[in-house]
This record gives sequence, C-alpha cells and structure tokens, in this order.
Amino acid sequence: MFYRIVNDQIQLHLTHPHQTEELFALTDRNREFLKQWLPWLDKVQGPEDSRHFLKEQLQKYAEGTLLTVLIYYEGKIAGVMGFHQIGQSNRTAEIGYWLGEEYNGRGIITACVRELIKIGQEYLKLQKIIIRCATDNARSRAVPLRLGFELEGTFRRAENLHGRWIDINVFGLLLEENSHEPSD
Repeated sequence: MFYRIVNDQIQLHLTHPHQTEELFALTDRNREFLKQWLPWLDKVQGPEDSRHFLKEQLQKYAEGTLLTVLIYYEGKIAGVMGFHQIGQSNRTAEIGYWLGEEYNGRGIITACVRELIKIGQEYLKLQKIIIRCATDNARSRAVPLRLGFELEGTFRRAENLHGRWIDINVFGLLLEENSHEPSD
C-alpha cells in the first residue's frame, strides 16, 4: 500500500477498499460530531457505502481528478483528506479534510495539510490551493490561517447543512509566492 510519512505518529495512505471496515467504524461512531459540518453523513449507512467511496476515490485518482488519502494516527484511521477538484489547466486544487472527534486538537490536520501543500508543489505543480470552511467552524478555519493562507472571501448562505444555512469562508494560498515552508 502506498503511503507518505508525515511524522512519527502520522501517515497519509492512498485509499483502498481493504480499509472499508475501519473507515466506516470511524465515520459511524463520529456521525453526530461530523454532521455539524459535513452534508454527506446520511448517505453513509453501512460499510458498503464506505467501500464505494474508497473505490471511487481510487478511480478518480487514477484519472488525475483528485487525490484522497486516509489519515492514520498511531496506526489507526483518524480521518480523511485530499485534493478535490484538481484543475490541471489552472494548476489549482481544493483541500478538504475531516477527523474523528477523538483526534481533534492534536495538530494532525495542520501537519497533514502542510504535507499536502508539499505534494501539490512537488508532484502536481499547483500554483494555488484553496480551502473552504464553515465560518462557524473555528478549528477548521484556524488551519489555513496557521499555514499562511489568506481569506479571499465569504459565500453567504452557501450550503444547506441538514436544514440550516451556513456561510463558507474561502482561503487561498498562492504557491509561487509562498515557496517557503508554511509556518505553524
């Protein structure tokens, strides 16, 4: 299995169907926590839904349209992240991420986003990376700010999340202007 070492505790693994059971268990036990910010939870009702997701992500990776990885923390799946909507002609991509509640507050996402930025520069030759976060999700919004992204704007009432409208902040990082390592 292909993976990238982030540090002594964290690895990023390319998705594969053999991870189905563990990914579904993480999703299911964090359902209420994740539902605060993610619209797709109701569509994941059993392990087969996670298996379909993993296969689909692997296929889209092969097509060059996205890169989804599972975040492993101390040998266990802690969450999912990746580049969505890789725009090859504009050399842009959007990063999305989530962690199980028990893994929040440990700097995992910051370390993983930093690693994705490196992958974006080295292998995808991206010139810009975008992160979108709900304006009310303080932890998620802190990540791009910590890594040198700039707030480019806010989409008001951008998403109907389980019956409530949320606003979305859009953060951007221009890689050609930021050839240095992002700071903590």
